[in-house]
Amino acid sequence: CLMPALFKILFAGAAALPLAALAQSAFPQRAITLVVPFVAGGGTDSIARDIAKNMADRLGQPVIIENKGGAGGAIGADAVAKAKADGYTLLFATSTFATNAATEPKLPYDPIKDFAPVAMIGRGPLLVVASQQLGVKTIAQLIAAAKARPQGLNFCSAGNGSINHLAGEMFRQKAGLDMTHVPFKGSGPATVELLAGRIDLFFSTVPTIFSHVRDGKLPVLAVTSAKRSRLFPDVPTLAESGMPGFDVSTWWGVLAPAKTPAAIVDALNQAVNDAAAAEPVSSRLVHEGADAIRLTPAAFGTELTKELAL
Repeated sequence: CLMPALFKILFAGAAALPLAALAQSAFPQRAITLVVPFVAGGGTDSIARDIAKNMADRLGQPVIIENKGGAGGAIGADAVAKAKADGYTLLFATSTFATNAATEPKLPYDPIKDFAPVAMIGRGPLLVVASQQLGVKTIAQLIAAAKARPQGLNFCSAGNGSINHLAGEMFRQKAGLDMTHVPFKGSGPATVELLAGRIDLFFSTVPTIFSHVRDGKLPVLAVTSAKRSRLFPDVPTLAESGMPGFDVSTWWGVLAPAKTPAAIVDALNQAVNDAAAAEPVSSRLVHEGADAIRLTPAAFGTELTKELAL
């Protein structure tokens, strides 16, 4: 009789359906978009592209960089906050994510409720760099030059509320100087203006400015962290330069929209952490004076909450 055999075939087919559905739901099954909230060409953009390539190698799907600059990173962050919570749209966040929230009370998103922390990549200092045209080599000389100018000095940033902006404002207050903030839509265009001499000062991340410092195009006056940079052991900290307690650093990490399934967040966490631990990112962090950091999503969330509470 064919009936028992037919029932066996039908039963086997039905039993396989859940497994087939599970296989089809494996993450990821298509390209992932990694939003960089600054224009192309800056240090953040460069690191994000290295991370994206390494992630793609591990996930087996393309990871596409999308630059959405403006408003100190808020435009890109808002786009991710409102994206579908399926793991296919992510934010490459920096410390500017926290400083922007501290300086702008009317953001179109909630930095805690609208995001799911995925992974933190690393943390490093800022460099205080001046234009060659300003003709200063130390913080003392910078302060003297600022006081000698009736119009004071200007300093640039990657946008209002960025870590560069925050560091510059802290410096201005502690030094008691007349300084004008000039925001850009990213570190790339800010650096161009600094090199041209139209900007006097930049509190820059190391990845953004390192090649220009290495080539002697820009002098480093100080570092903003509590300890000296291993890349510039002869350059004093701002605390050593007469500003006790000055300690500002930047970080890089990845965020997803809130309510992204935990299994997808965990898969992304492993991919991001592994990407950051591999070449060329691992060596790049070392060569740029940053400390690599490997955290769980929960641990990154704790760090982010602490920063947002400051």
